[in-house]
Amino acid sequence: MSAPAPSPLAIVAAEPLPRQDEVLTDAALAFVAELHQRFTPRRDELLARRGERRAEIARTSSLDFLPETAAIREDDSWKVAPAPAALNDRRVEITGPTDQKMTINALNSGARVWLADFEDASAPTWENVVLGQRNLIDAYTRNIDFTDPKSGKSYALKDNAELATVVMRPRGWHLEERHLRDADGNSVPGALVDFGLYFFHNAKRLIELGKGPYFYLPKTESHLEARLWNEIFVFAQDYVGIEQGTVRATVLIETITAAYEMEEILYELREHAAGLNAGRWDYLFSIVKNFRDGGAKFVLPDRNAVTMTAPFMRAYTELLVRTCHKRGAHAIGGMAAFIPSRRDAEVNKVAFEKVKADKDREAGDGFDGSWVAHPDLVPIAMASFDAVLGEKPNQKERLREDVSVAAGDLIAIDSLDAKPTYGGLVAAVQVGTRYIEAWLRGLGAVAIFNLMEDAATAEISRSQIWQWINAGVVFENGEKATAELTRRIAAEELGKIRAEIGEEAFAAGKWQQAHDLLLTVSLDADYAEFLTLPAYEQLVG
Repeated sequence: MSAPAPSPLAIVAAEPLPRQDEVLTDAALAFVAELHQRFTPRRDELLARRGERRAEIARTSSLDFLPETAAIREDDSWKVAPAPAALNDRRVEITGPTDQKMTINALNSGARVWLADFEDASAPTWENVVLGQRNLIDAYTRNIDFTDPKSGKSYALKDNAELATVVMRPRGWHLEERHLRDADGNSVPGALVDFGLYFFHNAKRLIELGKGPYFYLPKTESHLEARLWNEIFVFAQDYVGIEQGTVRATVLIETITAAYEMEEILYELREHAAGLNAGRWDYLFSIVKNFRDGGAKFVLPDRNAVTMTAPFMRAYTELLVRTCHKRGAHAIGGMAAFIPSRRDAEVNKVAFEKVKADKDREAGDGFDGSWVAHPDLVPIAMASFDAVLGEKPNQKERLREDVSVAAGDLIAIDSLDAKPTYGGLVAAVQVGTRYIEAWLRGLGAVAIFNLMEDAATAEISRSQIWQWINAGVVFENGEKATAELTRRIAAEELGKIRAEIGEEAFAAGKWQQAHDLLLTVSLDADYAEFLTLPAYEQLVG
């Protein structure tokens, strides 16, 4: 006897949105319900396993490559599936949320790929979740345009041949979608909502456009989590009747545990794997989270002092290139987050030189592409990769067999000479407060001090505050990192913001709420696994 059909999902406590019925169709919700019924139990088991892994790290203060998967790493015969034409040249990728303006600008940017982001660059209000899906459907049907209400400037798509290929990023496994509930009142995982709606509506349409349903998978912590995604892809392709292997996924190696399982992650996804990406801020956040009680040798300095040339970061990125090319996958580099100033040409000149140096290094190291946060950075990154690639779509033939990374190299945090500074604590409070305030208003990608910041920024900011206090760090000015010092700095920052923007704007924002939430997740003895979990409880919409 066949299993009963999944109960339809209920939309809970959500205001109706324009044209939401085009996204939340009965057929699409039935597909999401099927995904939820089949795969959420395994998701729950894997989240529990994360806790067990973290407890083991707390006990040992170490990590190693998995002995039980050594045969996969030692078998040189397997490769991932060849890249489809639309994903073979990824030399520059632009990232950003899926609002109308960003959708048009990203597709028109000249980048080869747009990471259409439902994760860290998007606060998960119901409006952002649903209308973001609608905007992508509209883009593929060329039914999208935008006029800026302030400037009056109009935006429209270029010809299809000039548009970036979309790689969509759903939410991480730990996040729920509270507005979609099953018959038992359980929330559906946000990852399944984002993936399910996008895949159901667009998979066949994308194939007709010569592309396909392509995904970035965030915050993966193990090859078993990659295996779950692979099972979802297999089921989804059968469900809508498209060929197996049409889905392609690029996994962000942005957790320290995943760095020890890169080959196994590619192996689990090998018919659907497109590559791996090196994500800096979440990676550092993961190191702090997992080794937060590991003592002084795991204390990170100011976040901007941890460049990709730090020895332990270099080990991570070089291993990623080596692993990807050994298995025929693309290696995608990190983010250039600078936002050009319209008023200060000198600031731009210095920043553009840094971006160029960073992209030159990545291209020289063997990466096949890299990320930027702003369209003005596309030509800079493009030039760096053009200089190395020329007419070639990638450099996967560079096997980097000179790279040899030992397990200890990836967590040799104390190989870095830089130390935490008082200014670093102030910056963490400033950026954390400003980002969380914007997030609570529904904005996930926020320009702060000429950098495009997302949720990973807030995570590393509050994690460093927490770590420095709990490690008893003494700064160069003689002050010790304490809860009291942090509260004083946070109060001063709030006063400066009030003076900067004025009483009316301050009252209209969510500044006090952001201040309080930052202090909660930075000072509580019980370290919150993800800032976005308590923040989601306060997010309206």
